[in-house]
Formats: sequence, C-alpha cells, structure tokens
Amino acid sequence: MRFKSLIAGFVMIGFMANAQTNTQETDIRDILESMAESLPDDYDMTELVDVLEKYRKHPINLNRTTVEELKTLVFLSPLQIGNFFNYIKENGLLEDVLELQSIDGFDIKTVRTILPFVTVNNITEYRQLRFKNMINAGGNDLMMRFAQTLQKQKGYTDLPGNRYLGSPERFQMRYRYHYSSILSAAVTFDKDAGEKFIGKPFDFYSGNITLLKLGKLKKLVLGDYALQFGQGLTLWSGFSFGKGPDVTSVAKKDLGLRPYNSTNEYSFFRGTAATINLFKNVELTPFVSFRNLDASQKSDSEGNLIQSTINQTGLHRTPTEIKNKGVLPQSVLGTTIQYTKDEFAVGAIAYHTHYRNRFVTQTAAYDRYSFTGKSLTNLGLFYNYTYKNMYLYGEVAKGLVGGVAYINGILISLSPIVSAALTHRNYAKDYHSFFNQAVSESTEAVNEKGLYFGLNINPNKHWAFSFYGDYFRFPWLKYRIDEPSKGYEVLAQALYTPSKTVKILVRFKTEHKQQNTDLDVAVNFLDDVKREGYRAEASWQLTDNWRFQNRIEVSQYKKGSANRAFGYLIFQDIDYSPMFARLTGNVRFAYFNTPGYNSRIYAYEDDVLYSFAFGMYSGKGVRTYLNLRYNVIKRLSFWMRYGLFVYRDVETVGTYLDEIKGNKKSEIKIQLRYQF
Repeated sequence: MRFKSLIAGFVMIGFMANAQTNTQETDIRDILESMAESLPDDYDMTELVDVLEKYRKHPINLNRTTVEELKTLVFLSPLQIGNFFNYIKENGLLEDVLELQSIDGFDIKTVRTILPFVTVNNITEYRQLRFKNMINAGGNDLMMRFAQTLQKQKGYTDLPGNRYLGSPERFQMRYRYHYSSILSAAVTFDKDAGEKFIGKPFDFYSGNITLLKLGKLKKLVLGDYALQFGQGLTLWSGFSFGKGPDVTSVAKKDLGLRPYNSTNEYSFFRGTAATINLFKNVELTPFVSFRNLDASQKSDSEGNLIQSTINQTGLHRTPTEIKNKGVLPQSVLGTTIQYTKDEFAVGAIAYHTHYRNRFVTQTAAYDRYSFTGKSLTNLGLFYNYTYKNMYLYGEVAKGLVGGVAYINGILISLSPIVSAALTHRNYAKDYHSFFNQAVSESTEAVNEKGLYFGLNINPNKHWAFSFYGDYFRFPWLKYRIDEPSKGYEVLAQALYTPSKTVKILVRFKTEHKQQNTDLDVAVNFLDDVKREGYRAEASWQLTDNWRFQNRIEVSQYKKGSANRAFGYLIFQDIDYSPMFARLTGNVRFAYFNTPGYNSRIYAYEDDVLYSFAFGMYSGKGVRTYLNLRYNVIKRLSFWMRYGLFVYRDVETVGTYLDEIKGNKKSEIKIQLRYQF
C-alpha cells in the first residue's frame, strides 16, 4: 500500500507542483477569499492571516503534529484530521507529503491547498529554553501601518454636538517574538480614524506572553487571550467561521486556549489562562479575566448606573464614545476540563461572569427575554467522536438564569468523492451567554431553530461541487420582525479547474426571510424578503509572472409586493508577482450598479500583509485599487495601497459623520515590516 501511494504521488507531481511554485502570497490570498464569505462583513481576520503566515515560513511537521495544530489549518475538516491520524496509526509516519493523497477525504484540491504549509521530516524539535538561545535563535517581527481617507469627512468639521475629536489617520503597530514553538510574545497598538493622537498616541493596547510544551503545562498565556471550545455555544472568542461554500466548515474546530493578537477591541479575555495535562488523557484549562468594557449607561430611580447593551465597536472618536469608554468593569472566572482518547473527546465548561453595574431590559418587545442582572453563570458540555467515515459532534449549554441551547451534527464521507454535513440546532429565546459564536443565521445563537444539510462532491481533479440548504425558524420576535418568523437559505457552487493555471467558478445563492412591512399600516405584518446572488468568475495565469481574475456578480432583492431591485458588479484583477522580484503588485478595475443598500454586493479585495478588505459595492460607479510591495532589503519590506470609489449621480458619499461632499472616496495605506 505504501509503495503504491508513493508511485501515485510522484505521478501527480507535475499537477501538484503548481501549489509549491506559485507565489506564497497567492496561496494565502485564495484561502482568505474562500473563508471570508462565512464571516461577518466587518470581521477582523488578523488572527487567521497570522496563522497562515506563520506556517508558510515555518511549515507544520506532519510527522510530529497534533490534532490541535492541524485544527488551525482552517481548510481542513474535523473528519479529514481524524482520518489523517488514523492513517498514521495504521501505516506509520509519512515518507512524503504527497502521500496525503492516500488518506480518505484528502482530495486533490485539499492536498494542493495544504502543501505550502506543511513538511515531512523526523528531526526532533529544538526546545532548550535558555536566555542565550532566546536571544540568538529567536525571531522578531515589527510592523507599522498608516492609513487615511483622503477626502475630508463631515465629522472632522467644526460641528456643534457630536463630532470626531481626533485626527483622520489610522495607525497600527505590532511586534511579535517567537522562539521555536515553545515561547512567543506580542504587543499590538492601534489608533482608529477620528481618535485622539495627542498625549496618548494609541487608543488600544494589547499584548501577551505565551509558554508552550513545558511538561505538564501545555500552554500558559499571560495578557490577552482567546478561548475556543466545543461548537462555540458556551464559550468562544476570537475569529469564528459559519456557513460557507465548504460545507464541512459548519462543524467548528475548537482550538482551546490561544494568545490573542488581533486589533478587534472586544472579542478577547485579559488576564491569565493555562492548559494543564492532569492525567494521560485529561486536560484542565482554568482562566481568569478582568476588563473594562464600553457601554451606554444611565442612572435608575435609585441613582445606580445601569445599561442595556455593551458597545463592541472599540471606537472612541466622539464625546459620547469617549464618555462610554471603559465604564463597565467585567470579571470572568472559570475552567474547562476535557477527556480525549483516540477518536473520542468530551469536555465540560463552567464559568462565572460578573459586571459592576446591572443590565436592564430595553423597552422594545423583542428584547423581553434579554439578560438582566449583574452576574451570569454558564455551563456547557461538548463532544466529538470519529467512527470510521463519520465525525459526530455537538454541544449543550445553559446559563443558570435562562433557557437551554444545543447543537448536534455529523460529517460523513459517503465515498472517496462525496462528503456530507448534517446539523440540527435549537437555541432558546432566553438563552444567555456573553461569549457565544455558535453556527446560526442571526448574529447571536439565541431564539433560533434550524436544520442544515450540505454536500461536497469532488468527482475528479478537475471538478468540485458544493451545495447546502439551511432551514431556520425564530420562535420569538426580532429587530424589525414583530412576529415569530422563518426562512431558508440555499447555496450551489461548481468549481472547474481544467489545468493548473485556470480556475472557473459559478455560484448561486438564495435567501428567504420575513420582515415587518414597509407599508404605513396601523399594525405591522410580515412581508417575505428574498435575496438572490449569481456569480461567475475565472482565474488564469498568462505566464509565471502574470495572473488575472475576472468576475461578474448579480444581486436581486425583493420585499413583499415592491418591485425587484437588481444590481451587478463586474471587475478585472491583474496580479504581477515574479518569483524573487523586489517589486510585485496587483490592481483592480470594477464597475458596479446597484439600486441601493439592499442590493449591495460584497467582494474580497487584496490588501497589505496582515490586513483584510471585504469591499461593499453599493450605488452606481467605478472602483479601483492598486497594491504594491517592495522588498527594500532582505528583511525590510514596504507596502503601499491606494483605493478609489467614484460614484455616479450623487452629491455626497457616506452618511452622518462619515459624509463626504462630492462623489469620490479614496484611501491611502502604507506599511513597513522589519524581521530580525
């Protein structure tokens, strides 16, 4: 079996080598674009970019890897990871990376994607933690970034009342240090546009020190960290994927404790946490966190401060935003315990969250079951089990004040070319958790019941098909929905790769929901809302240096008896990336025509390293941007990005304080990175 696997691998070398010879930036860009569509529009993907960049420079040794490490490769499903370790157990260590093709579920597309991030060798990792080694063998990475909208926005004029009190520039600085795989440290500074720069130059500070693989102490993080357990129903912070073209992404890959290195100012813990190996198969992760959160507060009849919501934007530009900054102390204390043996894992979560001031119910009817009080205790139980060609997973969660939520699912490899996903969820209308990122149609996993089914079909190396359908119901009211409602979402996609230099994709997506009517009536009733999207794109390489991408995308929106809104986007991307060249870059030329916000179209945009753009195309106009990268010297790199929107038939761009007079909006971004 081993000999045949190697022969098959070498026969495929001509086809697979493209993943190794293409520019490394292109490898990461393709992954980011495919994963971005299962994230919110404004999600910060810094953590994901960090992970991919790390493994691009320091590939995972497949002969010494762990389940937890492979989970960080977001394009691998839990079933594929389970099959990988079953193969190693039955056949021994890998002799060549291309042997991955022999593992059930590792189709050509998966192997081609994973190649830039993995290696195979049997060298023991160097792990001597000594001060001299830390200085001589450690890696340092310093990045500084500047960005600014070039047109003057309304918030920077001398307005009475609310206005931006700071300058329009955005600054970021980050420093990373790592020593082998057992020690890392990070510091991040961030100033958003509109925030003050005088006195305290950065509005947001974040940092941590992480120790790994020290005997029984598997992980220790001091500072800012993220916790990701189970299916995200009880305890999850940091980035999280939802429904996307890869249907297996509906099963979350929990990474447990990890250092937090993003500029998102809300979704993390601050304090200390550790993962300890108590016994052979048992791990304990205790954690404690103390933070001051942003909140809009007022006084009750007794003079006590109260609030109804937490502000999550991290923006402190106007007098109101500055007043609300850090006014709500939050403390979190808890632990998780997990038992893992072979293909079975089960874990329990318990933690207590306390706020200095009390939450009160808002006046809107849909908020009747929202959390009230100062303290909340959450309990959860999660599991996963790989049996032959099946991966079963699930979680049940409860806040001691409120209802129960649960999710269960299964991934099945029906054949070497077909895999399926089936997930059922039921989240009570009064389920409460402040760290809840489970799969859902809404932004929070609450007040929802749903059934999801998906298929991935890869009949050969040229074709890949994806399909999913998701039916959901909301038992209680929601924002702009004054009755219980329901809906469904369907996606179908075909990917054709006739050669190593050409990729063609077509996609259809439709979403049906219900929402209060826009008609002026005495009593609101629900209208059906239908959104549809059609996409066709082609990516191709003219030479080793030139790469092109063309896309046409159509969106349709219809609510009740109103006329259908029809919009479209057409763009051409050109990428120039010669191997080992000092100067590389890419450019986009796009034309879009959408009647309004409801028919808007989102599209991934290339950006500077460690940055992520998901542009919104709304209205009528043209869009262009240019990215350049210049390697000044061996360890010093420079990036520049210029982006421009030109809208037609408008006198202003943007709304409220972001409004710009005229029909143009442009941005400049400059970044320096020094590795030493």
